[in-house]
Amino acid sequence: MSLLPGRHRAPILFHRHDRNPILSAAQWPYPANSVFNAGATTLPDGSTLLLCRVEDFRGLSHLTAARSRDGLSAWHIDPAPTLSPHPDHPEEAWGVEDPRITYLPSEQQYAVLYTAYSPGGPGVALALTHDFVTFERRGLIFPPEDKDAAIFPTQFGGRWAALHRPVTSTSANIHLSYSENLRHFGDSRTVLEARRGPWWDARKVGLSAPPIRTDHGWLLIYHGVKTTGSGVLYRNGLALLDLENPSRCLLRSDPWVFGPRDLSERVGDVDNVVFPCGTTLAPDGDTLRVYYGQADTSIGLATASIADLLAWLHLNGSVPNSSGAPVAAEIS
Repeated sequence: MSLLPGRHRAPILFHRHDRNPILSAAQWPYPANSVFNAGATTLPDGSTLLLCRVEDFRGLSHLTAARSRDGLSAWHIDPAPTLSPHPDHPEEAWGVEDPRITYLPSEQQYAVLYTAYSPGGPGVALALTHDFVTFERRGLIFPPEDKDAAIFPTQFGGRWAALHRPVTSTSANIHLSYSENLRHFGDSRTVLEARRGPWWDARKVGLSAPPIRTDHGWLLIYHGVKTTGSGVLYRNGLALLDLENPSRCLLRSDPWVFGPRDLSERVGDVDNVVFPCGTTLAPDGDTLRVYYGQADTSIGLATASIADLLAWLHLNGSVPNSSGAPVAAEIS
């Protein structure tokens, strides 16, 4: 954990790669306006697969796979879209966006949860795949308006669990829902609420990358949105959920920990956005590779130590109460 120079000496927990952006539309094998918000996973051969959101020149998005031996360079990009809106799925009529990937060991498949966009609004759809070539679409599992969803890699009491972010006229909070069959989800409850007032996560919150299992709990990177005089500002914080009961939030960071800094994050199709959708774990079991969208235009890579993230969270976190306000406490 390094420190920023200056009076506050804030810790640097996410270390940006000096070759950012690592992927952009300029590298794409077919015309594309922008490439961003990629789901990530490590394949059985140790290589990295990114399922990238690609926006075309109509403004509609599809998903395309890019593979790399080192997760950084020499990307092999599918020559055509990997997962496009399908005419049999009207919920995808306006595009498919922002995938999160979870490998389900018991199913020996990858679960891809993505935003399906249509005139009815954005909802969450599920597709299963063994190889990122063919997909079994399950359709909407959370109807509009809902986004920012990922499934846990293990079951709880014989049920699957997924985090997602429904939007109502009064709230945009992170919820958890359960399913026995990966088709129908229910028994929902709020896990993390947007705070109020001037907080960095006061307007809405949503899951960034899928939950990461640690000995202390499920580590979440989540995004918060604040409205400023020049527009919205997307930054990221940390939270920790109970290992056995993920509806219970143990800790939530009070400061944000990863926000727009570099020019590629400050200026783009949507300014001032860093938006992780996927992470992979290095062979050392501690180094987290975080793949994130830069200003809705390109893809960046940052690394972080899971041990450092947990240590920082325990020093800078609080237990959220039922209204989402922080309550000072220490979790051992």
